[in-house]
Amino acid sequence: METIRNQKGYRFGAGEMVALTACSNGIQPDGKIKIEELCSVLEKMGLKAWISPCLYAKGGSSEEPKERAKILMDCFLDHRMKGIFDVSGGDLANELLTYLDFEQIKQNPKPFFGYSDLTVLVNAIYQKTGHKTCLYQIQNLVRSQKAWQEKAFRETFLDEGATLFQAAWEFWNGERMQGTVVGGNIRCLLKLAGTEFFPDVEGKILFLEARNGHWQAISSLFHQLKAMHVFERLSGLLLGTFTELEGEMGGQSIRSLLERLCLPKALPVAKTFQIGHGADSRALVIGETLMLDNAMKRVYS
Repeated sequence: METIRNQKGYRFGAGEMVALTACSNGIQPDGKIKIEELCSVLEKMGLKAWISPCLYAKGGSSEEPKERAKILMDCFLDHRMKGIFDVSGGDLANELLTYLDFEQIKQNPKPFFGYSDLTVLVNAIYQKTGHKTCLYQIQNLVRSQKAWQEKAFRETFLDEGATLFQAAWEFWNGERMQGTVVGGNIRCLLKLAGTEFFPDVEGKILFLEARNGHWQAISSLFHQLKAMHVFERLSGLLLGTFTELEGEMGGQSIRSLLERLCLPKALPVAKTFQIGHGADSRALVIGETLMLDNAMKRVYS
């Protein structure tokens, strides 16, 4: 049975297999308990979890980039795998870029999920193949908000709903934006700068979030995007959570940073506290065309 895509993501059938990969930093040994719990949760929901042989760090380091890339390619080419959920994060996802066969991925598309450092791959895959990918960390199913996450996961990927793709947005500038979404973690996205893998931002909606980074660090990353003339080419800017910054300076701190940035006055800007590194985070599809309308308080795709 082929994977069926629903309106805002993907739907998996009972008994189907999904892959758990680690394309960035390998999971440390003390994380094995959580992975085992995750597999149990998926099994309880009727899914079979396949664990990458490169999932865990060995000797304190990750498997070689070429081997991790081979595993990811195998997952795309293996018709038993109906979706790929990357459970890693850190720094090493961009090691895989030159070892991936994007033409093969284009010819064998399937749902690919990851967040944080996987921003590198979800954007590179969309840029090189045109196929949608998804910012989402499946380990949220075994974190502090696991009860809500499991319910939302079931509704979104096993039933007919789209709970994980429903987030509340507040407009900080403008009333409406429409375009195709690219982006993710700001630090990791900028690792693609100057390469063929950086997303085409012309007329796009750019989503940005961050886990780590004090005010100075986050400001420097936004100014790098400004120096690349990114903001003047967008149809909209979506902001997720900036965990460390907002924890230290409050939820409006990123707004003050943007005021110093002097964005184009006509650029619509919207903010959510429901997508990012939090255990309660929703998901966002890279490559999906969205329309946000402040007047009607609606999000359309």
